[in-house]
Amino acid sequence: MSWIQRLQDGLAKTRQTVQSSLRRMVGAQLDPAVIEDVEASLLQADVGIRTVQRFLDEVNSKTGPFQASTPFEILRTLLLDILRKGETEPLEEIIRRGPKPFVFLTIGINGVGKTTTIAKLGHRFSQHGLKTLFVAGDTFRAAAIEQLDIWGKRTGVDVIKHKQGSDPAAVVFDGIVAAKARKMDVVLIDTAGRLHTKVNLMDELKKMKRIIEREMPGAPHETLLVLDGTLGQNTIAQARQFHESLGVTGLALTKLDGTARGGVVVAIVEELNLPIRLIGVGEKEEDLQDFNASAFVDALLPQDTPPL
Repeated sequence: MSWIQRLQDGLAKTRQTVQSSLRRMVGAQLDPAVIEDVEASLLQADVGIRTVQRFLDEVNSKTGPFQASTPFEILRTLLLDILRKGETEPLEEIIRRGPKPFVFLTIGINGVGKTTTIAKLGHRFSQHGLKTLFVAGDTFRAAAIEQLDIWGKRTGVDVIKHKQGSDPAAVVFDGIVAAKARKMDVVLIDTAGRLHTKVNLMDELKKMKRIIEREMPGAPHETLLVLDGTLGQNTIAQARQFHESLGVTGLALTKLDGTARGGVVVAIVEELNLPIRLIGVGEKEEDLQDFNASAFVDALLPQDTPPL
């Protein structure tokens, strides 16, 4: 199965909800009951209040009854307009013209897939000829250190690590020193992910960021927030709080391969104006891909899907 097919499968639940609602508009006068149904369905798909309102404003400016393709075309056009603002160039291009080492501080709550995302990026960068270093900054969980170490061996990437319970900032310090001494191209720093509502996590992450800035002015060059695509609107709250505390520069959205309510990608771009660097649809290295607005919208609302 191709990556695009897996993305389509991952967005199936969202696609079915949205398409079912839009089909109610076909050939119908836009009475309040139809509008309310469409609004509820789009909100259920987590595309966000702003996007829903923009869609309804556009719909209300038209005169019914609609042709079969009209509501689909309106929504596709709107989604593309929003999501293209979230597209960025490939990370390799950003790294190659940036300072060396190029430092990634990878953040997010537990369970979103930070360590796996780091591992996949390390594999990808290495294949592009970029000398890469992992830093096991999540010292709260022994499993996180062990997992990154295993990935390091598997991908041929060195890992800077301390024992469980060590000061994460000390690990980061050693990582930056080692990266400069070894003339690395990229440093990928893992971090703890206790619940984002706990102040001590944010304080710890801020401390790590200060150490990075002190040892390498201008770094981290990318503060990458990893989000779980299955959590819907909760991801917005996470993104907003991490961004306010640490200045997020890009997002990686994982787990769009199962029960994901993928419309949240739209809400993130529309409400937070943050770029989507990566989306993931599985556990394999190649399952983490650059975000492409057209591919995402095609998976969510295929152009060749005939309204029934």
